[in-house]
Amino acid sequence: MIGHELNETTVEILAEFLPGEPSLDARVRYLLEAELLRKLGQFRRADSALTQKYGMSFDDFLEQDVVHHRGYAWDVERDAMNWESAIGGIEMIEARLHELKADVDTDA
Repeated sequence: MIGHELNETTVEILAEFLPGEPSLDARVRYLLEAELLRKLGQFRRADSALTQKYGMSFDDFLEQDVVHHRGYAWDVERDAMNWESAIGGIEMIEARLHELKADVDTDA
């Protein structure tokens, strides 16, 4: 375990707004989970919007070489980059959420 100091005001506000959490670590983990879930939602919405726009999954988009078939148009390339970022973000955040939960289970 690594110890870090938090500003007294930070600790007070955490205790005030997350009174049901038993420890400072639990309060910080709660906030981390909430932020990770918020970001996961953003990435999933981006994936869903692009899936709907192109009528296919990202894997199919790549397999069918849509960027090439649409003449490397900037909007299609931008969508490809955003989609790739969304898919990578989903994978990364899901892994971090799993780590966060596994670490809590280990500590329990």
